[in-house]
Amino acid sequence: MRKHILWASAILALTLGSAAGCGGTPTATHSPAPACANSSALHRAYVVVVHASSAAPVQKCVSFSDATIDGQTLMDESGLEYQTQTFSFGKAVCQIDNEPAHYAKCFADNGPNWMLFVETAGAWTVAQTGYTQVKLHDREALGWLYTAEQSPSPPPLPKE
Repeated sequence: MRKHILWASAILALTLGSAAGCGGTPTATHSPAPACANSSALHRAYVVVVHASSAAPVQKCVSFSDATIDGQTLMDESGLEYQTQTFSFGKAVCQIDNEPAHYAKCFADNGPNWMLFVETAGAWTVAQTGYTQVKLHDREALGWLYTAEQSPSPPPLPKE
């Protein structure tokens, strides 16, 4: 009898999970917005990271109270692991989420490096400054792409 109750409970859980959108093909209309760090603040900005080793981008959201948030604060509050190196032009990102796992030089002579994009008004542009100089407004984003391509496609736009 107890086995039948457990089996019935498992079937019910699977059925309810499927009805709620779990276990099936996900749809954009049911994708929840990512939780934001400091969620009580009025504005939010995003970090979108596209790894070479994964097709699924990583998205982080950070809420902020002032009119803008700088790239350094956004990266720090996003919870992403990242490593930088300081150059004459400012800080450069060498590693995000342990990609690459090891590096001898921040900018590889051959192979992929992190490329920075800035999203404003629903469109990405290649950053013309380092991430620490970027100022983002409400619902804007930093996009990081680990690539060896000279003119890659930008990351996907953040999901709200």
